[in-house]
This record gives sequence, C-alpha cells and structure tokens, in this order.
Amino acid sequence: MDQYVIKPWDNPEATGNKPVNWDLQVPPEIDALAEQVMTHYDMSVSERTLITSKPDKGGAIWRIQTNKGPRSLKLLHRAPARSLFSVGAQAYIRQQGGRVPELIPAKDGKLFVESGGKLWIVTEWVEPLTPATKIDLAGAQQLCYGLGEFHRYSKGYVPPQGAKNASRLHKWPNYYRKVAKKIGWLREVAKVYNDIPASQAILSVVDEFERQAWDALQKLNESPYRHMVAMGEPYWGLVHQDYGWSNGQMGPGGLWVIDLDGVAYDLPFRDLRKLITSTMDDMGVWDITWMRGMIEAYHEANPLSAESFDVLLIDMALPNEFYKHLKEIFYDPVTFLSTGGVEAIQQRIVAADQSKWQALAELAKDRAKYKAENYEQLAALRQPSRPARESVPDADKWVLQQPAQAEMQPESAMEGKRDMAAVPEPLAQGKQRAAEEPAVATKQGKQRAAEEPAVATKQGKQRAAEEPAVATKQGKQRAAEEPAVAMKQGKRRAAEEPAVATKVKEPVGAAPSEAEAKEPAVSLVPVVRDKVRIKLKAADAKRVYRKRVRVVKRDESRPQKKRKPVKAVRSVSRRKPEKARTTKRKSVQTPRTTITRKLTQSASQAAKRRAKQKSKTGVVKLKKLARRAASTVKVKRKQQKSSASAKRTVKVKKKAVKN
Repeated sequence: MDQYVIKPWDNPEATGNKPVNWDLQVPPEIDALAEQVMTHYDMSVSERTLITSKPDKGGAIWRIQTNKGPRSLKLLHRAPARSLFSVGAQAYIRQQGGRVPELIPAKDGKLFVESGGKLWIVTEWVEPLTPATKIDLAGAQQLCYGLGEFHRYSKGYVPPQGAKNASRLHKWPNYYRKVAKKIGWLREVAKVYNDIPASQAILSVVDEFERQAWDALQKLNESPYRHMVAMGEPYWGLVHQDYGWSNGQMGPGGLWVIDLDGVAYDLPFRDLRKLITSTMDDMGVWDITWMRGMIEAYHEANPLSAESFDVLLIDMALPNEFYKHLKEIFYDPVTFLSTGGVEAIQQRIVAADQSKWQALAELAKDRAKYKAENYEQLAALRQPSRPARESVPDADKWVLQQPAQAEMQPESAMEGKRDMAAVPEPLAQGKQRAAEEPAVATKQGKQRAAEEPAVATKQGKQRAAEEPAVATKQGKQRAAEEPAVAMKQGKRRAAEEPAVATKVKEPVGAAPSEAEAKEPAVSLVPVVRDKVRIKLKAADAKRVYRKRVRVVKRDESRPQKKRKPVKAVRSVSRRKPEKARTTKRKSVQTPRTTITRKLTQSASQAAKRRAKQKSKTGVVKLKKLARRAASTVKVKRKQQKSSASAKRTVKVKKKAVKN
C-alpha cells in the first residue's frame, strides 16, 4: 500500500463497465490509505463520513469523529510541493489570528502526512458554519469584510523550504492579452459554424467585447501596476482564488475562510473583483449601491490605496463574464452552440453590460476616498531581498519525503477546474499542459510574464529563479503570445504548477488521445476541427508576415549609422627576409606617442604599398599573357614553316624520280 500512487479515479479503468457515482465514494485503495494516515495522529477515530470527493482531480474530504472531538481529514489533490505551500499558508494565517481551521500536528510534529504521493491534513471541524445571506447587501458586506481580514493576515507570508512557490502577481498583462485573443478566436469559430443560429448571436457582439479587452490591457499597462508588483510577494500577501459564498461562512467570532488549497501570491483585490463581478452577473445588472457597499466593507478590513482602487476598476472593465461563459465553445463547438442556451447567455450579458459602464464611471468618482501611495518611489527605495523563512515555526518539520513515489506518477489533476484559460492552445502530442490563470497551463520551464518585460528587480529575479514559470520577453516568448493555436509544436507555457490533464476536455485542434487513436469514434467533429485549424493557422501566418514587414520598415526608417574606421594593423612585409645579423641591436625605449605615430604611418604606408602591389600585379599578369601569346604565335609559325619545307622536299623527290 505504501507504493500505491494516488491518481484521479474518474476514469473507465477504475470502474470497468459498472457505473459508479464517485461523488459519494472513493476507491478502496484510497479508503485504506485514509485508515493508515489516521494512525499517524494521536487520536482514536470512531466514525468517518465522506463529505465530498474530487474524482477528476484525486482529492477528498471526510468528517471524522474522534475522542478529541469532530475533525476533518483531507486529501490534497495537488503535488506535494505545491500543497506544502498552501499548508504553510494556512498555518501562518492561523498564527496571525485569522479565522481559518487549525491544523492538527501528527505524532512526528508535522502538520501533514505524506502518503500515496500526496499530502494529507487533519484540521479542526468548525461548527456551526452558515453561509452569508445573498438576498441583501448586508450579507455581501460580511463576506467582503471577512475577505479583507483574510488578506490582511496573509501579508508577510513566506513558504517553508521545499514548497513550490505559487504566484500570480506578475501575470496580469498575460491574462488580459489571453482573454482578448481568445475572444477574437470566438469570432473565427463562429464563422466556421455560421450555419448554427447561435453563431450569429456571437458574431453580433464579439467585436465590442474584444475591443473592451484590448482597452483594458492598454489601461493596465498605463497604470501603476508594474510599480505595485515591484513591492514583492510578501508585501501583498495571498489570494484565495476560489472565494465565494461557500468558502466564506459565518461561524464563531465572525466569518471563517475554508478550503485554502489554491492560495497563491497576487494583488489581494483580485478576489474582491471576482466576488463583485460574479454577484453583478447573478443579479443581471451592475448595481452601484452594491458595488460601493462591498468595496467599502473590504476597505474597512484591509485598506485600499488609490492606485489599488484604479487597478480594481480596470480589472472590472475586462469582459470577464463574457469570456467565462463562452470559453467552453473551444472544447466542443457543435454541442455548445446547439444546446440552445448560448443566445440567452449572450442576451443577458449584453443587457448587463449596458449598466456596467455607467456604474464604473460613477464608482470612479470615489477615488478621493482612498489614500494615494507612490509605489514608484516606494519600490525604488525598497530593497526586495527575499526574507528568511521564519513565517512557519519549526522549519525542520516541514521537510517532504524523497520524491520516490512522486516520480512514479504524473503530476496530478489540474489546479482547480480547468477552463479554457488552463488550455490556451493545443500543445504537441503527449506534452503536459501547465496551469496558469485560474489554472492556466504554461509551462514546466520558465514563463510565463510574456510579451511584457518582467520587473527588473532583485526580487523579480529571485522569483523567476524559484518559480520556473514566467516566460518573459527576456529571452523567452510565451505560448500565450501566439494568437493562433499551436499545431503540434512543442511549445510550453511557464506555469507555476504544471499538471497532467486528467480527463481534460480537448480543445479545438488538440492532438487525439491514445484511447481515441486506438478506437476512433465516428464523428464529424474532426472534420470541422480541421476547418478551425486551417482558419487559425492562416491567421497566425498573417500575423507573422505583418510582424516581419513592420520589422523591415522599422529598420529602413532608422538612419544608417556610419561605421567607425577600423585601425589598420601593421602589415607583414612581403620582401625577402634579410640575412641574420651578427651583431645585436640595442633596445631603444620609445615614447608611447612616437610608437602610435609610427604605427599609423606604417599602416598608411602599408595601404599604399598594397595598392601599388595590386597595380603591379595587374601589369605583370598582362605582360605574362602577352608573352604567352607571342610564344604561341612563334611556335605556330615554326610549325607552319617546317610543314612547308617538308612539302617542298617531297615535291623535289617526286620530280627526281620522274626524271
């Protein structure tokens, strides 16, 4: 059982022909591992109940009844090094006073148990927990206030040694650019399937939302964002990434934040933006009263700066909801467009978008309420050296096992639910997809930041060294920069947490899986996918051609720089070497100026000598040719004379014979 490696179990191999509801149970091997893990804790378990299962990722949560009260047993589905980052974060926030479940140490003092190639944790079972009310603004404000507290307590966190650093801090421009390009791809897909009525609904609005995405990217580049991220990851703290009405619940003392598996470094108000935009989407209208009330509640718990408020508005201006609802088209266009709900979604988003811009314009008037921070000066004065790993006590108790088991398995199950952000482009056959924005895939290599230059700070360099993710423009272009699908090119995006796509829906143009190769299904989808592949490939070719034309025009427009004259080196004389002298010359010390003068003179003389030699060489060649021609003529004349004399002799002999 120690050699058993946990993998996602939502696959035909785990069930055979018998259908199984994996939401209500786990494989027997996982149950056996759970029993074995509980023996590592100082407690006796009388009851164990499965609360939720993640069969597509390889995770599960049990409620266990022990002699020390109810507790929670959790199987973390991410790779051990990545899970160690979130476990350390939960311990740190709890240590700072945050309301998160307390981790129970095992008998060896560690806050986790490593088994089956994954990490297991036991936490206190907080009860009672009730969701905040969604029907009025007061419940939303409670949720936002608790989120602000969570962010404030997470500031200064440094992961334990051996944890894989998870950060989204420097990746905003890449995500904006990806959203803009994917919305452009929607147009191409809708054109291919223009015979389906839902395609016309998409084509009627896609241009406007694409323009909004590119405008948001331009505003982000003009904002203080790059100076803000230069402050460093511990300065800003952690984001939850999956915060909502289910992961923030009211309990003893206030709002509790649960399910911290996916925490990562980022600008903290990204969680606030997600909460506001999703709430407005559910309401069907952008209500300025709700938006202002939610931001003020968050600001009370974790104060916002004027610059943070500006970037928050820019993030809300990005068409996040349009992209979120329609990105599923890339997985299976025919099914998605034929379901009948696309037109209703499009109409609802367009109707809400009409009130969005009026609400954002009204909200922008509140900027004076927030204190301005000159992040440019602060970042210049700050020396971003990575602090010592003292945020987690007893660092020696956070050491992971040797990755003997981990090497036997692929890195499992995607970080959070994989959306189209997780699979921005079909990669080469058999290549891993990496996870980037809400699970974006990019790259076990370096990534990420892409077209945008990375922030040139010491801390940025350390971040790029510790977190092989960000493909910056300093030597590496990100696959996300390509506006077309990469067709069987082994391009790789830098990702913080590469993961093997387990039961990932295949996007348009992706390579077929092994199972499909063995048993090809009879379907028209591959034919249609080829059309999309051709369209996107043609778009990519146009982009490359235009880029080359721009480079050529730019080079031609630049003034040509005059090359500096190259100093001639003293030439080697071609004259015959002189005979060895019997007497040695005395060494004379010559001033440096005299030497340089002589060198320049000798260089000019050598140039003149070479010119003369060239001219002489030409004359010599002509003379040689003339001599050869003359000698040839002489030889021919001699031959002619000899032949003539021979003929005369023959004639004379013939005459003599006749006579």
